[in-house]
Amino acid sequence: MGLWARLTRIFRASTGAALDKMENPELVLQQTIRDMRDRVPELNNSVAQVMATERLLAKQKENLSTQVVDLDSKIKASVKMGRDDIATAYIGQLQQAQIDLERTNLQHENAQLASKQALKARDNYVLNMKKRTAEAMQLISAAKQAKLQEQLAQTMETFNIGDDASTFNEMREKIDRRVAAAEAKLQLGTSSVDNQMQDIEREAMDIQLQDKLLEYKQSMGLLGGGSNNAGKQISSGSGAANEEKAID
Repeated sequence: MGLWARLTRIFRASTGAALDKMENPELVLQQTIRDMRDRVPELNNSVAQVMATERLLAKQKENLSTQVVDLDSKIKASVKMGRDDIATAYIGQLQQAQIDLERTNLQHENAQLASKQALKARDNYVLNMKKRTAEAMQLISAAKQAKLQEQLAQTMETFNIGDDASTFNEMREKIDRRVAAAEAKLQLGTSSVDNQMQDIEREAMDIQLQDKLLEYKQSMGLLGGGSNNAGKQISSGSGAANEEKAID
């Protein structure tokens, strides 16, 4: 292989790789859809021209048919009047009109066929464009999904590396230490001697209130003598029990 051929191959390979890297499938598909849509007006104009030619030939055919009928009537009138010279002139015009009519008939048939083919081609193109557009939209959606998955994969790679994961673990450990320290302080506060003494004082206050209640009931004659002593015994017994509980 010659030196120039090798250089050409290297240049083409490098250029192709660069183009593949720069080429965005999503943008290319969107541009392709726009190009296909831009061709629709051009196709419509071409079909309209073909149909206009068909209608023009149909009009010429109608005019020539009318001319043939008119010349035939004039020839007959000239013959009746004995004007063979005028009849001969009309016959020449009639022959030319018949030739033009035959040629126009053939052209009109060809124009009709061309119109049908043009319309069919335009319709096929529109259907193909819609199909290609739907496929392109699906491919664009797939490309977006692939791009999102690539971004997620990159994000997961960063987590796997440990940069962010180590930060989260460090912060979690600090927060766990603070929560444990706060719970320990709360437990110490609730189990302190001062709190226990407050509980004892509150219990003693309740005993005194119960004793006062029994005294009021006895003074009002609501309790008998035996019940009074029993009530005092019960009150004193409950007080002793509460004192033993507080000492424990």
